[in-house]
Amino acid sequence: MAIGLIAVADASAPQALNNYGDKFFLFKQQLMWAGVGLIILFITSKIKYTFWEKFATPIFFLSLFSLIIVLFPNLGFSAQGARRWIYLGPVNFQPSEIVKFAICLYFAKLASRGKSAVSYFVPLVVVTALIMLQPDLGSTLIVTVIALSQIFVSGINLWYILAAGAAGFLAGIPLILFSPYRKERLLTFLQITQDPLGNSYHMRQILLGLGSGGIFGVGLGASRQKYSFLPEASTDSIFAVIAEELGLVGGLAIIVLFAYFIIRALKVAGNAPDTFAKTLAIGITAWIGGQAFLNIASMVALVPLTGIPLPFISYGGSSLVMILAACGILLNISKFGVTEAKHGTIKRQKR
Repeated sequence: MAIGLIAVADASAPQALNNYGDKFFLFKQQLMWAGVGLIILFITSKIKYTFWEKFATPIFFLSLFSLIIVLFPNLGFSAQGARRWIYLGPVNFQPSEIVKFAICLYFAKLASRGKSAVSYFVPLVVVTALIMLQPDLGSTLIVTVIALSQIFVSGINLWYILAAGAAGFLAGIPLILFSPYRKERLLTFLQITQDPLGNSYHMRQILLGLGSGGIFGVGLGASRQKYSFLPEASTDSIFAVIAEELGLVGGLAIIVLFAYFIIRALKVAGNAPDTFAKTLAIGITAWIGGQAFLNIASMVALVPLTGIPLPFISYGGSSLVMILAACGILLNISKFGVTEAKHGTIKRQKR
Protein backbone atom coordinates (compact mmCIF):
# COMPACT_ATOMS: atom_id res chain seq x y z
CA MET A 1 0.00 0.00 0.00
CA ALA A 2 2.95 2.30 0.69
CA ILE A 3 4.19 1.61 -2.83
CA GLY A 4 0.69 2.40 -4.07
CA LEU A 5 0.59 5.77 -2.32
CA ILE A 6 3.93 6.75 -3.86
CA ALA A 7 2.75 5.56 -7.28
CA VAL A 8 -0.55 7.47 -7.02
CA ALA A 9 1.24 10.67 -5.94
CA ASP A 10 3.50 10.32 -8.97
CA ALA A 11 1.12 9.06 -11.68
CA SER A 12 -1.85 11.29 -10.76
CA ALA A 13 0.05 14.60 -10.53
CA PRO A 14 -0.55 15.86 -14.11
CA GLN A 15 -4.24 14.91 -14.06
CA ALA A 16 -4.79 16.37 -10.59
CA LEU A 17 -3.04 19.62 -11.48
CA ASN A 18 -5.08 19.95 -14.67
CA ASN A 19 -8.47 19.13 -13.11
CA TYR A 20 -8.15 20.44 -9.54
CA GLY A 21 -5.23 22.89 -9.56
CA ASP A 22 -3.37 20.79 -6.99
CA LYS A 23 -1.01 18.08 -8.19
CA PHE A 24 -1.39 16.19 -4.90
CA PHE A 25 -5.21 16.33 -4.80
CA LEU A 26 -5.75 12.66 -5.75
CA PHE A 27 -2.87 11.58 -3.54
CA LYS A 28 -4.49 13.32 -0.55
CA GLN A 29 -7.77 11.55 -1.33
CA GLN A 30 -5.99 8.19 -1.52
CA LEU A 31 -4.06 8.91 1.69
CA MET A 32 -7.34 9.62 3.48
CA TRP A 33 -8.88 6.35 2.26
CA ALA A 34 -5.71 4.47 3.18
CA GLY A 35 -6.08 5.81 6.73
CA VAL A 36 -9.74 4.77 6.86
CA GLY A 37 -8.83 1.37 5.42
CA LEU A 38 -6.09 0.78 8.01
CA ILE A 39 -8.49 1.62 10.85
CA ILE A 40 -11.02 -0.85 9.41
CA LEU A 41 -8.26 -3.46 8.96
CA PHE A 42 -7.33 -3.06 12.64
CA ILE A 43 -10.98 -3.45 13.67
CA THR A 44 -11.70 -6.50 11.50
CA SER A 45 -8.46 -8.14 12.65
CA LYS A 46 -9.71 -7.92 16.24
CA ILE A 47 -13.22 -9.28 15.54
CA LYS A 48 -13.36 -13.09 15.64
CA TYR A 49 -14.06 -14.37 12.13
CA THR A 50 -17.16 -16.30 13.30
CA PHE A 51 -18.90 -12.90 13.68
CA TRP A 52 -19.05 -12.59 9.89
CA GLU A 53 -20.85 -15.89 9.51
CA LYS A 54 -23.80 -14.51 11.49
CA PHE A 55 -24.12 -11.41 9.30
CA ALA A 56 -23.07 -12.87 5.93
CA THR A 57 -26.63 -13.15 4.59
CA PRO A 58 -27.80 -9.57 5.38
CA ILE A 59 -24.50 -8.14 4.10
CA PHE A 60 -24.93 -10.09 0.86
CA PHE A 61 -28.51 -8.91 0.29
CA LEU A 62 -27.58 -5.31 1.12
CA SER A 63 -24.84 -5.52 -1.50
CA LEU A 64 -27.41 -6.83 -4.02
CA PHE A 65 -29.66 -3.90 -3.15
CA SER A 66 -26.79 -1.48 -3.84
CA LEU A 67 -26.23 -3.12 -7.24
CA ILE A 68 -29.88 -2.45 -8.09
CA ILE A 69 -29.81 1.13 -6.79
CA VAL A 70 -26.81 2.07 -8.96
CA LEU A 71 -28.83 1.30 -12.11
CA PHE A 72 -31.35 4.09 -11.40
CA PRO A 73 -30.43 7.38 -13.14
CA ASN A 74 -31.20 9.57 -10.13
CA LEU A 75 -29.25 7.40 -7.69
CA GLY A 76 -26.34 5.95 -9.65
CA PHE A 77 -23.59 8.03 -11.23
CA SER A 78 -22.49 7.35 -14.80
CA ALA A 79 -18.99 7.94 -16.20
CA GLN A 80 -17.31 6.76 -19.41
CA GLY A 81 -20.41 4.86 -20.47
CA ALA A 82 -20.71 2.83 -17.25
CA ARG A 83 -23.01 3.31 -14.25
CA ARG A 84 -20.88 2.03 -11.36
CA TRP A 85 -20.94 4.65 -8.59
CA ILE A 86 -23.37 5.76 -5.89
CA TYR A 87 -23.06 9.22 -4.35
CA LEU A 88 -23.89 9.71 -0.65
CA GLY A 89 -23.23 13.38 -0.06
CA PRO A 90 -19.46 13.99 -0.33
CA VAL A 91 -18.71 10.24 -0.50
CA ASN A 92 -19.04 8.03 -3.56
CA PHE A 93 -18.45 4.29 -3.74
CA GLN A 94 -18.66 1.35 -6.13
CA PRO A 95 -21.21 -1.32 -5.13
CA SER A 96 -19.27 -3.93 -7.11
CA GLU A 97 -16.37 -3.62 -4.63
CA ILE A 98 -18.72 -4.29 -1.72
CA VAL A 99 -20.20 -7.28 -3.58
CA LYS A 100 -16.75 -8.91 -3.84
CA PHE A 101 -16.47 -8.73 -0.06
CA ALA A 102 -20.06 -9.86 0.48
CA ILE A 103 -19.86 -12.87 -1.81
CA CYS A 104 -16.73 -14.08 0.02
CA LEU A 105 -18.70 -14.06 3.28
CA TYR A 106 -21.92 -15.52 1.86
CA PHE A 107 -20.35 -18.41 -0.04
CA ALA A 108 -18.19 -19.26 2.99
CA LYS A 109 -21.38 -19.49 5.04
CA LEU A 110 -22.99 -21.74 2.41
CA ALA A 111 -19.92 -24.01 2.53
CA SER A 112 -20.03 -24.22 6.33
CA ARG A 113 -23.69 -25.27 6.13
CA GLY A 114 -23.03 -27.90 3.43
CA LYS A 115 -25.47 -26.39 0.92
CA SER A 116 -26.15 -27.86 -2.53
CA ALA A 117 -24.77 -26.57 -5.83
CA VAL A 118 -28.00 -24.67 -6.62
CA SER A 119 -27.54 -22.54 -3.50
CA TYR A 120 -24.26 -21.26 -4.95
CA PHE A 121 -25.05 -20.86 -8.64
CA VAL A 122 -28.38 -19.01 -8.36
CA PRO A 123 -26.89 -16.09 -6.33
CA LEU A 124 -23.85 -16.07 -8.62
CA VAL A 125 -26.02 -15.70 -11.73
CA VAL A 126 -28.03 -12.88 -10.13
CA VAL A 127 -24.91 -10.98 -9.01
CA THR A 128 -23.06 -11.30 -12.32
CA ALA A 129 -26.18 -10.27 -14.26
CA LEU A 130 -26.58 -7.10 -12.17
CA ILE A 131 -22.89 -6.19 -12.54
CA MET A 132 -23.02 -6.74 -16.31
CA LEU A 133 -25.95 -4.30 -16.52
CA GLN A 134 -23.64 -1.49 -15.34
CA PRO A 135 -21.71 -2.73 -17.50
CA ASP A 136 -18.55 -3.97 -15.76
CA LEU A 137 -16.97 -7.06 -17.31
CA GLY A 138 -13.83 -6.87 -15.15
CA SER A 139 -15.73 -7.01 -11.85
CA THR A 140 -17.94 -9.78 -13.27
CA LEU A 141 -14.84 -11.88 -13.97
CA ILE A 142 -13.40 -11.28 -10.49
CA VAL A 143 -16.70 -12.17 -8.77
CA THR A 144 -16.84 -15.35 -10.86
CA VAL A 145 -13.25 -16.26 -9.91
CA ILE A 146 -14.04 -15.71 -6.21
CA ALA A 147 -17.22 -17.77 -6.38
CA LEU A 148 -15.80 -20.70 -8.36
CA SER A 149 -12.73 -20.94 -6.11
CA GLN A 150 -14.97 -21.10 -3.03
CA ILE A 151 -17.33 -23.60 -4.67
CA PHE A 152 -14.33 -25.77 -5.57
CA VAL A 153 -12.97 -25.96 -2.01
CA SER A 154 -16.48 -26.46 -0.57
CA GLY A 155 -16.62 -29.96 -2.06
CA ILE A 156 -19.25 -29.40 -4.75
CA ASN A 157 -19.03 -31.93 -7.61
CA LEU A 158 -16.38 -30.83 -10.11
CA TRP A 159 -18.72 -31.52 -13.04
CA TYR A 160 -21.10 -28.83 -11.79
CA ILE A 161 -18.23 -26.35 -11.69
CA LEU A 162 -17.07 -27.28 -15.20
CA ALA A 163 -20.64 -27.04 -16.51
CA ALA A 164 -21.06 -23.62 -14.88
CA GLY A 165 -17.77 -22.45 -16.40
CA ALA A 166 -18.82 -23.64 -19.86
CA ALA A 167 -22.23 -21.98 -19.50
CA GLY A 168 -20.60 -18.72 -18.41
CA PHE A 169 -18.22 -18.83 -21.39
CA LEU A 170 -21.06 -19.45 -23.84
CA ALA A 171 -23.15 -16.68 -22.25
CA GLY A 172 -20.21 -14.29 -22.52
CA ILE A 173 -19.86 -14.71 -26.29
CA PRO A 174 -23.11 -12.91 -27.22
CA LEU A 175 -22.49 -10.32 -24.47
CA ILE A 176 -19.22 -9.46 -26.22
CA LEU A 177 -20.38 -9.75 -29.83
CA PHE A 178 -23.57 -7.71 -29.38
CA SER A 179 -21.95 -4.97 -27.29
CA PRO A 180 -20.01 -2.49 -29.47
CA TYR A 181 -17.82 -1.45 -26.53
CA ARG A 182 -16.79 -5.01 -25.55
CA LYS A 183 -16.44 -6.12 -29.17
CA GLU A 184 -14.13 -3.16 -29.77
CA ARG A 185 -12.00 -4.14 -26.77
CA LEU A 186 -11.66 -7.72 -28.06
CA LEU A 187 -10.79 -6.66 -31.62
CA THR A 188 -8.26 -4.17 -30.27
CA PHE A 189 -6.61 -6.95 -28.27
CA LEU A 190 -6.41 -9.16 -31.38
CA GLN A 191 -5.13 -6.35 -33.62
CA ILE A 192 -3.05 -4.07 -31.38
CA THR A 193 -1.04 -2.60 -34.26
CA GLN A 194 -4.10 -1.27 -36.11
CA ASP A 195 -5.68 2.14 -35.50
CA PRO A 196 -2.96 3.44 -33.10
CA LEU A 197 -4.72 6.79 -32.63
CA GLY A 198 -8.18 5.26 -32.23
CA ASN A 199 -9.28 1.96 -30.69
CA SER A 200 -5.73 0.74 -30.06
CA TYR A 201 -4.55 4.01 -28.50
CA HIS A 202 -4.80 2.91 -24.85
CA MET A 203 -3.00 -0.39 -25.36
CA ARG A 204 -0.33 1.21 -27.54
CA GLN A 205 0.42 3.84 -24.88
CA ILE A 206 0.73 1.12 -22.23
CA LEU A 207 3.20 -0.83 -24.37
CA LEU A 208 5.17 2.34 -25.11
CA GLY A 209 5.50 2.94 -21.38
CA LEU A 210 6.61 -0.64 -20.70
CA GLY A 211 9.10 -0.53 -23.59
CA SER A 212 10.50 2.85 -22.56
CA GLY A 213 11.24 1.53 -19.07
CA GLY A 214 13.65 -1.13 -20.25
CA ILE A 215 15.46 -3.06 -17.50
CA PHE A 216 15.95 -0.37 -14.85
CA GLY A 217 13.41 2.28 -15.88
CA VAL A 218 13.62 5.98 -16.70
CA GLY A 219 13.72 6.97 -13.02
CA LEU A 220 11.13 7.58 -10.30
CA GLY A 221 8.94 10.53 -11.28
CA ALA A 222 10.34 10.68 -14.83
CA SER A 223 7.47 8.95 -16.65
CA ARG A 224 6.44 10.65 -19.89
CA GLN A 225 3.29 8.55 -20.44
CA LYS A 226 1.56 9.96 -17.35
CA TYR A 227 1.39 13.40 -19.01
CA SER A 228 -2.02 12.78 -20.58
CA PHE A 229 -0.68 10.20 -23.05
CA LEU A 230 -1.70 7.19 -20.99
CA PRO A 231 -5.43 6.98 -20.14
CA GLU A 232 -6.28 6.08 -16.51
CA ALA A 233 -2.64 6.51 -15.46
CA SER A 234 -3.42 6.51 -11.72
CA THR A 235 -6.10 3.79 -11.76
CA ASP A 236 -6.27 0.88 -14.21
CA SER A 237 -2.93 1.62 -15.92
CA ILE A 238 -0.79 2.46 -12.90
CA PHE A 239 1.35 -0.66 -13.36
CA ALA A 240 2.48 0.71 -16.74
CA VAL A 241 3.71 3.92 -15.06
CA ILE A 242 5.56 1.92 -12.39
CA ALA A 243 7.17 -0.30 -15.03
CA GLU A 244 8.15 2.74 -17.11
CA GLU A 245 9.83 4.47 -14.18
CA LEU A 246 11.34 1.43 -12.44
CA GLY A 247 11.71 -0.86 -15.45
CA LEU A 248 11.53 -4.64 -15.57
CA VAL A 249 13.11 -4.79 -12.12
CA GLY A 250 10.36 -2.67 -10.54
CA GLY A 251 7.59 -4.51 -12.38
CA LEU A 252 8.94 -7.89 -11.26
CA ALA A 253 9.23 -6.62 -7.69
CA ILE A 254 5.49 -5.82 -7.68
CA ILE A 255 4.68 -9.26 -9.09
CA VAL A 256 6.91 -10.96 -6.48
CA LEU A 257 5.15 -9.06 -3.67
CA PHE A 258 1.75 -10.21 -4.92
CA ALA A 259 3.01 -13.78 -5.30
CA TYR A 260 4.33 -13.74 -1.73
CA PHE A 261 1.03 -12.32 -0.46
CA ILE A 262 -0.93 -15.08 -2.23
CA ILE A 263 1.36 -17.83 -0.88
CA ARG A 264 0.97 -16.52 2.67
CA ALA A 265 -2.80 -16.18 2.27
CA LEU A 266 -3.06 -19.76 0.98
CA LYS A 267 -1.09 -20.90 4.03
CA VAL A 268 -3.62 -19.08 6.23
CA ALA A 269 -6.42 -20.92 4.41
CA GLY A 270 -4.58 -24.24 4.85
CA ASN A 271 -4.30 -23.69 8.63
CA ALA A 272 -7.86 -22.36 9.02
CA PRO A 273 -9.65 -23.92 12.01
CA ASP A 274 -12.98 -24.70 10.26
CA THR A 275 -14.79 -24.80 6.91
CA PHE A 276 -16.13 -21.25 7.12
CA ALA A 277 -12.69 -19.79 7.82
CA LYS A 278 -11.02 -21.89 5.13
CA THR A 279 -13.55 -21.02 2.42
CA LEU A 280 -13.55 -17.35 3.40
CA ALA A 281 -9.73 -17.19 3.26
CA ILE A 282 -9.73 -18.86 -0.16
CA GLY A 283 -12.31 -16.35 -1.44
CA ILE A 284 -10.27 -13.36 -0.25
CA THR A 285 -7.11 -14.84 -1.76
CA ALA A 286 -8.85 -15.44 -5.10
CA TRP A 287 -10.23 -11.89 -5.02
CA ILE A 288 -6.89 -10.14 -4.48
CA GLY A 289 -4.79 -12.60 -6.49
CA GLY A 290 -7.24 -12.80 -9.39
CA GLN A 291 -7.61 -9.04 -9.60
CA ALA A 292 -3.83 -8.50 -9.52
CA PHE A 293 -3.30 -11.12 -12.23
CA LEU A 294 -6.04 -9.76 -14.48
CA ASN A 295 -4.80 -6.17 -14.17
CA ILE A 296 -1.14 -6.98 -14.83
CA ALA A 297 -2.00 -9.47 -17.60
CA SER A 298 -4.00 -6.78 -19.39
CA MET A 299 -1.07 -4.36 -19.06
CA VAL A 300 1.28 -6.77 -20.88
CA ALA A 301 -1.37 -7.64 -23.53
CA LEU A 302 -1.94 -11.22 -22.38
CA VAL A 303 -5.67 -10.52 -22.02
CA PRO A 304 -7.92 -7.66 -23.27
CA LEU A 305 -8.14 -4.50 -21.16
CA THR A 306 -10.73 -5.05 -18.43
CA GLY A 307 -10.69 -1.79 -16.47
CA ILE A 308 -10.10 -3.15 -12.97
CA PRO A 309 -7.76 -1.59 -10.38
CA LEU A 310 -4.51 -3.14 -9.16
CA PRO A 311 -5.11 -4.12 -5.49
CA PHE A 312 -3.45 -1.88 -2.86
CA ILE A 313 -1.82 0.26 -5.57
CA SER A 314 -4.37 1.83 -7.96
CA TYR A 315 -6.21 5.02 -7.01
CA GLY A 316 -9.70 4.27 -5.68
CA GLY A 317 -11.16 4.44 -2.18
CA SER A 318 -13.83 1.74 -2.50
CA SER A 319 -11.37 -0.89 -3.70
CA LEU A 320 -8.67 -0.04 -1.15
CA VAL A 321 -10.99 0.07 1.88
CA MET A 322 -12.76 -3.22 1.05
CA ILE A 323 -9.49 -5.04 0.36
CA LEU A 324 -7.99 -3.82 3.65
CA ALA A 325 -11.16 -4.90 5.50
CA ALA A 326 -10.78 -8.36 3.94
CA CYS A 327 -7.10 -8.46 4.92
CA GLY A 328 -8.08 -7.76 8.52
CA ILE A 329 -10.31 -10.84 8.45
CA LEU A 330 -7.42 -12.86 6.97
CA LEU A 331 -5.22 -11.76 9.88
CA ASN A 332 -7.88 -12.86 12.36
CA ILE A 333 -8.26 -16.26 10.68
CA SER A 334 -4.47 -16.58 10.76
CA LYS A 335 -4.39 -15.86 14.48
CA PHE A 336 -6.97 -18.53 15.31
CA GLY A 337 -5.40 -20.96 12.84
CA VAL A 338 -2.04 -20.63 14.58
CA THR A 339 -3.71 -21.06 17.98
CA GLU A 340 -5.48 -24.23 16.87
CA ALA A 341 -2.27 -25.58 15.34
CA LYS A 342 -0.38 -25.00 18.64
CA HIS A 343 -3.12 -26.74 20.66
CA GLY A 344 -3.02 -29.67 18.25
CA THR A 345 0.76 -29.97 18.58
CA ILE A 346 0.55 -29.88 22.39
CA LYS A 347 -2.14 -32.59 22.41
CA ARG A 348 -0.06 -34.84 20.12
CA GLN A 349 3.03 -34.33 22.32
CA LYS A 350 1.06 -35.29 25.45
CA ARG A 351 -0.18 -38.45 23.75
